[in-house]
Amino acid sequence: MDCSSYSTYCYRCDDFVVNDTKLGLVQKVREHLQNLESSAFTADRHRKRKLLENSSLNSKLLKVNGSTTAICATGLRNLGNTCFMNAILQSLSNIEQFCCYFKELPAVELRNGKTAGRRTYHTRSQGDSNVSLVEEFRKTLCALWQGSQTAFSPESLFYVVWKIMPNFRGYQQQDAHEFMRYLLDHLHLELQGGFNGVSRSALLQENSSLSASNKCCINGASTVVTAIFGGVLQNEVNCLICGTESRKFDPFLDLSLDIPSQFRSKRSKNQENGPVCSLRDCLRSFTDLEELDETELYMCHKCRKKQKSTKKFWIQKLPKVLCLHLKRFHWTAYLRNKVDTYVEFPLRGLDMKCYLLEPENSGPESCLYDLAAVVVHHGSGVGSGHYTAYAGHEGRWFHFNDSTVTLTDEETVGKAKAYILFYVERQAKAGSDKL
Repeated sequence: MDCSSYSTYCYRCDDFVVNDTKLGLVQKVREHLQNLESSAFTADRHRKRKLLENSSLNSKLLKVNGSTTAICATGLRNLGNTCFMNAILQSLSNIEQFCCYFKELPAVELRNGKTAGRRTYHTRSQGDSNVSLVEEFRKTLCALWQGSQTAFSPESLFYVVWKIMPNFRGYQQQDAHEFMRYLLDHLHLELQGGFNGVSRSALLQENSSLSASNKCCINGASTVVTAIFGGVLQNEVNCLICGTESRKFDPFLDLSLDIPSQFRSKRSKNQENGPVCSLRDCLRSFTDLEELDETELYMCHKCRKKQKSTKKFWIQKLPKVLCLHLKRFHWTAYLRNKVDTYVEFPLRGLDMKCYLLEPENSGPESCLYDLAAVVVHHGSGVGSGHYTAYAGHEGRWFHFNDSTVTLTDEETVGKAKAYILFYVERQAKAGSDKL
C-alpha cells in the first residue's frame, strides 16, 4: 500500500486492486494511516517553520551582487527508490525548449462529473484510456521552479509509468538511462495522437524554432521529442574480403559511449597513473574505425555470406540537445560491474564538428554545445546505489538530491562522475571555448 495515495498493489495480479477483505482490513489500514498523517501534520508544520526561520546558510549561499535571493527550485519526493526517475525529471526540467513546450500544452481533465477533484484509488477497472503520460509529465514540470518550499510528490506520474511501462513497476532501484529512454519513447508515441482535441503535430508546427529543419523521425511523425533530442548517425560497414561498402542512416535520441578499457582502472580525477579519461576519448572510441569480432560477422551481399568487416559511425545530423550516456555498467559471467572511472567533461564549448559526416557544411559555431545537466550514479551496482542530478538554471548550478535542492558551483559539477550528460546547442555568437 502506498502511504500517500493509499492505493493497494498486488504483485500476483501485477496491477492495482480495489477489492477489500470480508472484515474490511484494507480500509482499516487506510484509516490508520490517515490518522497518523493528521497527527504528524502539526509536528511537520513546526519543523518547516524552524527551517524557514533558520535561513542564514541559504542567504550566504545565494548572495549575488550584494543581494540575497531565494532558491526557486523545487525538489521531488522519493516514493521508494524513485531517485532514478527524480534525477531524469530534474534534468529534463532544465532543458528550456523541451520543458517550455510541455508547460504550454493545454491541460487535460482526466476525471469529470462526480469524481472530479476527488482522490481516486488506482484500480484494474480504470483502464489505460484514463491515463496520460504527457499530461502527468506536464503537471510535474509545471510544479518545478515555482519557488515552493515543499518538495513535490510525483506520485501521479509514477502511477502512469507503472501503468504503461511494466518494467518499472514496484519499488526496486532502476536504471536512470533505461527510464529516460522509455520515458522519451512513450512521450513521443503519445504526442503523435490528439491532445485535448488539438493535433500535437499542429502544436509542434506553431513553434517554428522546433519544427524548422527537423528531419529526424523515430517510429512515425515528428514530435517535440525528436525535434529536440533527435539526431542521425551514418553506419558504415566494409567487407574485408571484397571491399563492398554498406551504408545506412540510423536516427538516435542519445549516444551510448564506452569508457575506453585503458582508463577503467582509474577511479578519481587526481589519480596519477596515466592521463585522465576525457569525454573526447569516449567520443573518439565511439566513432573510430572498428573491426567487428567473430560474433558480429557482416552479411556481405556481394560475397553472399557472412564475412569479417569493419564498422565506423559518423554523425550525419546533430540534435538540438545532445544526450550522452556513459556505459558504466558491464555484464560479467555472473554479475553486472560498474566502471567507476572519472571522465573529464567540459561545461562549455563541447565541439562536435570533428565527428560530423560533412563538417564543411556546418557553421563555425553550429557544433558547439554547453552543458545543461548531469545525472550521477552513487554506489557500486545498477540495482542499488543512488541517483542525483546537477543542472544549470539562469546562470546558477543546482544539485538535485530527491527532496533536497542545494546551490553548488561549477567546480563541484566538473568533479562529478557523470553517468548521463545533457548538452544544449549553443546559440550563434556566444563565445568560442572548445573541448
